[in-house]
Amino acid sequence: MIHSLFLINCSGDIFLEKHWKSVVSQSVCDYFFEAQEKAADVENVPPVISTPHHYLISIYRDKLFFVSVIQTEVPPLFVIEFLHRVADTFQDYFGECSEAAIKDNVVIVYELLEEMLDNGFPLATESNILKELIKPPTILRSVVNSITGSSNVGDTLPTGQLSNIPWRRAGVKYTNNEAYFDVVEEIDAIIDKSGSTVFAEIQGVIDACIKLSGMPDLSLSFMNPRLLDDVSFHPCIRFKRWESERVLSFIPPDGNFRLISYRVSSQNLVAIPVYVKHCISFKENSSCGRFDITIGPKQNMGKTIEGITVTVHMPKVVLNMNLTPTQGSYTFDPVTKVLTWDVGKITPQKLPSLKGLVNLQSGAPKPEENPSLNIQFKIQQLAISGAPLSSLAAMDPVTASCAGKTKSLHSSFLPSSPIPPSTENEDSEVPLQLHRHRFGSSWFLLFLKVRT
Repeated sequence: MIHSLFLINCSGDIFLEKHWKSVVSQSVCDYFFEAQEKAADVENVPPVISTPHHYLISIYRDKLFFVSVIQTEVPPLFVIEFLHRVADTFQDYFGECSEAAIKDNVVIVYELLEEMLDNGFPLATESNILKELIKPPTILRSVVNSITGSSNVGDTLPTGQLSNIPWRRAGVKYTNNEAYFDVVEEIDAIIDKSGSTVFAEIQGVIDACIKLSGMPDLSLSFMNPRLLDDVSFHPCIRFKRWESERVLSFIPPDGNFRLISYRVSSQNLVAIPVYVKHCISFKENSSCGRFDITIGPKQNMGKTIEGITVTVHMPKVVLNMNLTPTQGSYTFDPVTKVLTWDVGKITPQKLPSLKGLVNLQSGAPKPEENPSLNIQFKIQQLAISGAPLSSLAAMDPVTASCAGKTKSLHSSFLPSSPIPPSTENEDSEVPLQLHRHRFGSSWFLLFLKVRT
């Protein structure tokens, strides 16, 4: 399947390569570099590139390109998902998936790639299994290995490798049993000139951090699960129960993992929390233009919007901008033509605005008047999708408690009391009562395309 893997940085340097079958020359990456030069942005490089003798399938993660070389036809999404799993594994092991971290742990990187692929076919990709095969790097372990000459490879086979739940190792024990769930939602919206929503959609994920002893069997319920479309599940979830009851039933992996990803269509979307009023105009045969943007909360929100950052991609003919903000500060990059306005917190009593002049190149044609706006903001304890988590049931004799975690782009919840231990034949279920005034936050990334 996968013959070779090349890791390339943004400068075009191949700093790591791994071959599973025959050695493939680095010259095959020239086709990738040609496609990279033609792309307007690094993220727009075609994920699948056909060459006379190979297929190049790549992803872009954390300013790095993971380029795999394929000689036979395989489902591209299968390879792309595996490459993302490789990047996630590096992130889990080293704390970050960067060129420096990979170079500092190059021996462990090769050991991981050797275990994750067997003769080019995926073998072990679950983090819990890999951590039993290859021990994560620590300062003490690095010192011991340098003195004794040993490696991070484990001496015993992982306990879950041959079980029907390979994502969880056996014998997990914690002094305090905890389960954290972060709801991450991103809004993509198109808003017309009057501020009305033309199109809006939510892309969301639920990230979990499970620290429970034994082999817990959990069931997670939603208040309105019918709102969720195109749901993608972690392998631990029992799909049949989701189809019949719309309940997430699973034996979770140990540690951090992504439980599900989903989409909420525009038909089920509630009102967007903010509105934008703008006036961006340019005159014919003129070297300047007007820029005016005002942001405000919806009247029915009743919550404070915090951490607002507005990014505007201006036309290429713009030289510089002379603006005056009523709140916050702004910067304009004359190379990338990107305006960034750090607004901060807004209240209905004082609406922030950014006004001023835009200087253009002399003799340039009238630019396009509908640049795109990206708005990132945070609202404490708000479920914008309308399908928040409602209850968690545990079927293992553990005391599982849930708590909200403050993290970018998420909403959280906190139960009033820990989930009590359950007996062998009954569930223990406690509704997750929202304490909106104390715990957690919701982050949203709102993409607005201004229509004139």
